[in-house]
Amino acid sequence: MGITELVAQRATCLRRKVGAIIVRDKRIITTGYNGVPVNIRHCAEVGCLRQQLGVPSGERHELCRGLHAEQNAIIQGALHGVSLAGASLYCTNQPCSICSKMLINARIVEIFYKDGYDDPLATAMLAEAGVTLRKVG
Repeated sequence: MGITELVAQRATCLRRKVGAIIVRDKRIITTGYNGVPVNIRHCAEVGCLRQQLGVPSGERHELCRGLHAEQNAIIQGALHGVSLAGASLYCTNQPCSICSKMLINARIVEIFYKDGYDDPLATAMLAEAGVTLRKVG
């Protein structure tokens, strides 16, 4: 989890720094942190749209310039042609429902997270898909 917290320091989000690593066979295969896509100005430069609109945490994910750490970790696998099937995710925060759906389809089998994220739909879908969810330290 320490490596995940280190990855989170690269985040460009003004509201929350989240890091994710995907591991298989005790080896890190991808990392991700929350922030804007390539060639898009960081929120530090243009301001936080969610903050400007008063959007509460956990709602209206589409109203954000950035991607979640889990999404960026999945994209790294796709970009480099690395299958994530059978891997585990370590994340500083519990994945939201959008990320959970992506992780399920990427065939992640286990998720370890540090801090909670109140998203009952995410928890229910992960359980239904047989993905183990474990809060640590």
